[in-house]
Amino acid sequence: MSRTDLWTLLTVVGMVFITVLTRAFFFLSNNAWELPAWVAKGLKYAPIAALAAVVVPEIVTSAGQWVSTWKDARLFAAGFAIVWFFWRRGLLGTILAGMAVYLPLHLIWGW
Repeated sequence: MSRTDLWTLLTVVGMVFITVLTRAFFFLSNNAWELPAWVAKGLKYAPIAALAAVVVPEIVTSAGQWVSTWKDARLFAAGFAIVWFFWRRGLLGTILAGMAVYLPLHLIWGW
């Protein structure tokens, strides 16, 4: 076994150990775990923060650069989806409305 193979094996074993330890950490104690109130309050905002961190850059950038033209189907689709959401308050309808704007602009007009 070469030195590189040994280091690769040790790295994988170490990663497995750390993963199992961190995931099983809460099960190793007999006492019930309770989150502090400030953590529980902060976790309520985690899904929207994660969504914003993933979706917003996808809408306003292209290939790592800011969108430089108004002829971008994502901008119009996102705008229409936002309006739809505040009008109807439904997530599925918001996705469908955004795609109904995005697909024709992108596939037919090439934006």
